[in-house]
Amino acid sequence: MNEDQEQITLVDENGNEELYDVLFTFESDDFGKSYILIYPAGKSDDDEVDIQAYALPADDDPANPSGGDLQLIESDEEWDMVESVLNTFLADGTVDPNAGKEQK
Repeated sequence: MNEDQEQITLVDENGNEELYDVLFTFESDDFGKSYILIYPAGKSDDDEVDIQAYALPADDDPANPSGGDLQLIESDEEWDMVESVLNTFLADGTVDPNAGKEQK
């Protein structure tokens, strides 16, 4: 595991804390939001992981998230965009915030 890996702690509705590794963060001009993709800490590269995505609080810097209440992604359009960015990242290791944009 990368020793420089960023991690965050999520607290569920019962007050239980769980540590997550940050896969990446990115900004979307189309939605005017920043997003964070995370997965449970302690997973090896060979393990299948459940990647979760959230919108960052409006005043949080995606390059250095400071925490706060992560926001659920509620619209299908946002999910489509996030999935497109994730698929681009998984395919070639880069984040393309333009993925999922309609070409005009």
